[in-house]
Amino acid sequence: MSSEVNKQYQNLLIELLKATHQKQSLYTLLSNNINKIDENLALTLRKWAVEQFKHRPNTAMNIAKVIYEFSKAIHSWELGNFTTNLEIAIAGYETALQVYTYETFPQDWYQIQQSLLAAYQQRQNLLSITIAELKHQAHQSLNYFNNIFAKLPQELKQAEQQIESLKNELIELKQQQFNFVKTDAIQSLMIEVQKINQTQSNIGNCQFANLSKNSAFNTAIFYDIENLNISKANSQTSFSFKNIQDNLKKITSFKKPAIQCAYADWSESRLKLLKDEIQELGVAAIQIFDFGHNKNAADIQLSIDVMELVALRPHIQVFVIVSGDGGFASLAKKLHEYGKTVIGCGYEGKINRFFQSICDYFIILPSLQTKTDELPISSANEFVKNTSDDIFLETKLIIQRLKKENKIEKDGIPIAQVHTLLKAEIPNFDEKRKKEENCKKLSTFFKKVVEGTDICVSDNNNKLSLKTHLSANTVAPSKNSK
Repeated sequence: MSSEVNKQYQNLLIELLKATHQKQSLYTLLSNNINKIDENLALTLRKWAVEQFKHRPNTAMNIAKVIYEFSKAIHSWELGNFTTNLEIAIAGYETALQVYTYETFPQDWYQIQQSLLAAYQQRQNLLSITIAELKHQAHQSLNYFNNIFAKLPQELKQAEQQIESLKNELIELKQQQFNFVKTDAIQSLMIEVQKINQTQSNIGNCQFANLSKNSAFNTAIFYDIENLNISKANSQTSFSFKNIQDNLKKITSFKKPAIQCAYADWSESRLKLLKDEIQELGVAAIQIFDFGHNKNAADIQLSIDVMELVALRPHIQVFVIVSGDGGFASLAKKLHEYGKTVIGCGYEGKINRFFQSICDYFIILPSLQTKTDELPISSANEFVKNTSDDIFLETKLIIQRLKKENKIEKDGIPIAQVHTLLKAEIPNFDEKRKKEENCKKLSTFFKKVVEGTDICVSDNNNKLSLKTHLSANTVAPSKNSK
């Protein structure tokens, strides 16, 4: 969506919210702009609200209230496209819940949740009806092609009979000593024979091509990225789509993937590392927004897409679900009812045993691990942004940076100097540190941070030093030396 079009939608949204707040003729305004009441308006509502909540926190509660009232109004609007109106209302409900949380406004939160639940149920009913219609259409198409292929042997037999009849006629003409080379009737018959032979060849090639195509690309792969061990505190993992596909190729029933979909909130910066690999392998990135209370959004969308694929593309025989979530056990059972092969794939320690037992095959990958000491300096700040509020981890990253920048010299670096740097880079550093157990003294806190590393706190508790720079007489003797 271009910047000009985006501005038009934003201006329309502001007019709608203003009409809602001032209790003016909202439905008239909607009717006059019905061509812009679409999915782009829902997307604009989400983006605009997030920016307002971020930059105008003092008015966030009032804005959220107006958005909720607007969502109720368009939810009950009888004109326009009902599905589109429903999606805009859902976007508004979910946006309002970012401000009206259970902890701060329990009563308002409950009312909004009730409206959102009703909208979800209506959306589910629409999806169920759509899936049923698609199944019916797929069934009709399948019957149509089955009838065509059922008639092919009979048509081929009739063609063979026609060819045999033409051959007999040619023999009779030859016996009657006709000059069949120059006779127009015989030449016409020969042309008909050639057409019949060509038709027979085309039918055979069509059958072979269909069978070959269906047997070569027989697999669909669905990646539940949110379920895999790519946590916000672990954004530098060695997760690889190629590694998963290399393991899948070891299974004989797996041939070539016809469809690949990965479900996640791709707006998160931690997933940008996967961009090149997704483009290289042709994986479709399915956007799932993080709405806070709707934690199963990716699972629901994945399940819907799988069942839709079963109805629309019967040649897909192998379904790969890359997740360890036990909720997919029911989906695997349903796929078995349709005669499909189910392959599960998950990381060690993150696999539900019921889901694993139902799958025809299950690939267990080594658990993902990330070593904090090995983080590159260029990504250390980005890593801190994505971690939870862990004061130990943030401090350790900054100390490691000082080490790699050679700022911990032979004589060490004063703790007071490091303390000043930490207060400048970590908001409310001292308040967070003092909340930790036995960390009110700065030297005790630093000893916990550097524990297990090659950095230590000096004996007089006033410097951070590298263990390799300690004098020989400060090193404890080995058990074998006396």
